[in-house]
This record gives sequence, C-alpha cells and structure tokens, in this order.
Amino acid sequence: MTKRVHLVVLLLCLGLMCPLVTGIFMDKLASKKLCADDDCVYTISLARAEEDYNAPDCRFINIKKGQLIYVYSKLVKEKDSTEFWAGSVYGEQYEDHMGTVGYFPSSLVSEQHVYQEANKTVPTTVRNLQKP
Repeated sequence: MTKRVHLVVLLLCLGLMCPLVTGIFMDKLASKKLCADDDCVYTISLARAEEDYNAPDCRFINIKKGQLIYVYSKLVKEKDSTEFWAGSVYGEQYEDHMGTVGYFPSSLVSEQHVYQEANKTVPTTVRNLQKP
C-alpha cells in the first residue's frame, strides 16, 4: 500500500515539475508605440473613461465610465486596427486596480491633462514565455 502512495506522489511531483503547456500565443496589437521616454515608464497624460470597457484578455484592463487612467504609452495604429493606449486606473475608490497596467481603446477615453509629449517611438516586443 505504501509503495502505491509513494509512486502516486512521485508521478504527481514529476507532473508538476514538467508542465506540458508553456503559454498561449497572442497576436501583437502593434509594432510600435509612442512614449515619453525610452522605457515607457513616465506618465504621458491623465484620461477619463467615457464608457465602460470589459477586457477581452489579460493584456487589457477593465475601465468604468468616469474612471481616471494614467496613460503610459500609445500604440501606433496599424491599418484597420483599433488604436489602443496602455495605462493604469487612478483613484482611491479603485485601489484594488491601481498599479495594474493594460491596454484599452483610446476611443473610449478623453484626455484630461497632458503631462508630457509622447515623442519617442519605441518598438513593441514579444515576451518569451519559455524558460531560458
């Protein structure tokens, strides 16, 4: 009986150490983005959500009408795609979402205040989800 238990534990451990799935490939939204600096960490502007938006996947953030959003980068629109900006929700009432950066459609917000011009064009990158 104990040999079976040890065998099951061993197989479970091996299964947990060697996952079969390494990640899901998602299409890039754009090849370039506009930022205030080379690392896209400085705030470009403060925007207010004019409509609610439900994030379709983990690259995006949910926004509610009236929320303030710090904007860090603006994706350069390609062909017939929607223009997306990257930002994070601002304000005490949204404390649980602060610090989460994601994309949202620029057409659903209005810029309230521009802190600095987004004059640096930076290439977007694809993150390597596999271990080195």
